[in-house]
Amino acid sequence: MSNPRHYLEFERPIADLESQIEDLSTLSDAAEADGANGYEAEAASLRERATALRAEIYEGLDAWQKTQVSRHPDRPHFVDYLGALIEDFEELKGDRVFGDDQAIIGGTGRFRGRPVVVLGHEKGHDTQTRIKHNFGMSRPEGYRKAVRLMDLAERFNLPVLSFVDTAGAYPGKEGEERGQGEAVARSTERCLTLGVPMIATITGEGGSGGAIAIAAGNKVLILEHSIYSVIAPESGSSILYRDRAQAPLMARAMKITAKDLLGFGIVDAIVREPVGGAHADRAAAMTAVGDAVEAELKGLSGMSPDQLRKQRAERFYAIGGKHP
Repeated sequence: MSNPRHYLEFERPIADLESQIEDLSTLSDAAEADGANGYEAEAASLRERATALRAEIYEGLDAWQKTQVSRHPDRPHFVDYLGALIEDFEELKGDRVFGDDQAIIGGTGRFRGRPVVVLGHEKGHDTQTRIKHNFGMSRPEGYRKAVRLMDLAERFNLPVLSFVDTAGAYPGKEGEERGQGEAVARSTERCLTLGVPMIATITGEGGSGGAIAIAAGNKVLILEHSIYSVIAPESGSSILYRDRAQAPLMARAMKITAKDLLGFGIVDAIVREPVGGAHADRAAAMTAVGDAVEAELKGLSGMSPDQLRKQRAERFYAIGGKHP
């Protein structure tokens, strides 16, 4: 398991132990070079303690801590899932109306040998890519591109796989000038009317209409420490309490964790993450997502377009009638 490059506040005890392990390993290497006994036994003991502590901490995360994990900068992003799960990816750009929005990336490819259309939010990993992808907050042309890709999928009878990770649709002036609300609504509508299987996976942060615009599928999966909400906890606390510092309270009240969402029927399955979160073992996390998506695709195979639309409609009509 690789160590995360960034530590969240509640991970400080783990960070301290891993710092000690690194120091001991350095001393051990130096001692062995001089022909003395190393410190490997002590380092091994500390590794066991760090592993146990990580498991204990992540087993008891509250809603606000899970919100922080869902936004972890080392968490796999859409471009990582493309590289790990999609072969022969061919990106398709532009909405044929205004331009191309790199907050949503999409195209065709093969998922474990099966041709698919794949699309998802991309936040970026560093300053340059975050600016390029607008931190995963799409403008209208991004959602119109998503509609174009879904039209293509239906035309060629290809399943649609979407990966959700956004704080929400871009709220800026130019987005409103170009019809942000209409674009989000049209994209949501296209998800619901597709005659091919659609599986959406919330891999990080699923925020508001910007998320559901590409998540209204036959099956909605969510990673264990991801969130899905109508508004960010910070924004909700600003509105209700006039105080962003109340975000932890808001996160708990909104019931935005994977367990809560499954109980309400908003998501269909939880994809377990490696101990310490998806950022602690990115390869294992992405493989788990691939396995879950493959299983859901098999379950939808053989359904007619009308059956897929009916199943999808019934799924969303049922939300709100189920209680944990």
